[in-house]
Amino acid sequence: MPLLSARDQDYLRKRFAEELVDPVTITLYTQRLAQLQLPGYECATCREANELYSELAQLSEKVKLEVVDFLQAQAEARTAGVTDIPTAVFSGKNAGTVRYVGLPAGYEFAVLIEDLADLSRGTTRLTPLSRETLAKLPAPAHIKVFVTPT
Repeated sequence: MPLLSARDQDYLRKRFAEELVDPVTITLYTQRLAQLQLPGYECATCREANELYSELAQLSEKVKLEVVDFLQAQAEARTAGVTDIPTAVFSGKNAGTVRYVGLPAGYEFAVLIEDLADLSRGTTRLTPLSRETLAKLPAPAHIKVFVTPT
């Protein structure tokens, strides 16, 4: 049974058709889905993350999903700055790196959809003042946003 309802899939299909300009790649670092779990390597939300990102990729030709087994590709994961799973690394027409650690559920899912559109366009909806202020930063910024389920 899909995580996204048919109504939500239709809505996202239309939205992606309108808003996605260039391709976006989601590289999902996860755990190989198997019946047996290795002690100490359990991933509470990997199965749902795999399913959710797979469903999103099926809604537009401009969304590509690459699934990487975290345990078998640890050097690649370290290079990508991935230390926890599931982690999705997004790439598109952007100057930085966007990562999402965990399962984007609830309000975070809406932010994820906005991020996909921004990455596809290569720009954000920041105000001119925000852009000007950020351009004055002396070095690249590493921004972390923490959310908690309520």
